[in-house]
Amino acid sequence: MTSLVVRRLLIDLEAPFERRWNGGDAFRSAYFNALSMSFPVGEQFFIDSVRTGMKALPESRMMEFEADVRGFVGQEATHRRIHDLFNGHLANQGYTNTWEKRVLARLERLKLMKDPRHAVAITAATEHLTAIFAQHLLEHPQTVQGAPERLQTLWLWHASEESEHRSIAFDVYRALGGSHEWRVRWMRLVTFHFTTDVLRQTARDLWHDGQLLRWSTWRSAASFFFGQHGLVRHTFKPWRAYFRRDFHPCQQDGSLAAEWLRRHEQAYTVVGAKG
Repeated sequence: MTSLVVRRLLIDLEAPFERRWNGGDAFRSAYFNALSMSFPVGEQFFIDSVRTGMKALPESRMMEFEADVRGFVGQEATHRRIHDLFNGHLANQGYTNTWEKRVLARLERLKLMKDPRHAVAITAATEHLTAIFAQHLLEHPQTVQGAPERLQTLWLWHASEESEHRSIAFDVYRALGGSHEWRVRWMRLVTFHFTTDVLRQTARDLWHDGQLLRWSTWRSAASFFFGQHGLVRHTFKPWRAYFRRDFHPCQQDGSLAAEWLRRHEQAYTVVGAKG
């Protein structure tokens, strides 16, 4: 386990930003917007799941996880608040968040499954997806090149913290006695829903802007996913690693996240040391 700190990001998110804020690229702007739309409700689910999972542990194990879960909760709550501000600008630009509604409907159905390990397994799977996406962003920061500096900072800070706390939900799931079989079942389902949901929201937003059927949009999408620095090209192997019985998130490199946080200390203040 690692000690986590909670940081307050020192950027201005009150000022609006351009519709194609990500380097003037319609697809990349829409894709990141879609991701942001999922974060507030998703982060709250992760917080609730891990808290509930920790409380289901024997008291001796609960104390073992308490500090890191507190740090995890603090970081995720900060992400939720920041992306609420970001999403407020998207709403003002006329975009409709349909992804969030689908997630809320699924969470209602999930309440029928009383075993807290299911929610923690979903959280662990989603945290792995976000961690490998974060690693890709840190390895290929040109993905947000051309965006305003404050928005580059937002996304790279978020990526760094996702990498930093990538093991917490996984470790809680394992401590609860969660099985490998259910862990990988939930990863398959989470991958399907996450992939289809982000693409549906991206397509909807591009359609709203009249950009969905443009050749430049599809060319950007192909490059983003399958080009030299493509997301699918560089994340498939770390995604597949999750299905190994001996997998643990700490096996994947977190040095770029630590380096970004060290080099950009002026971009945030530490508001809580956890651990």
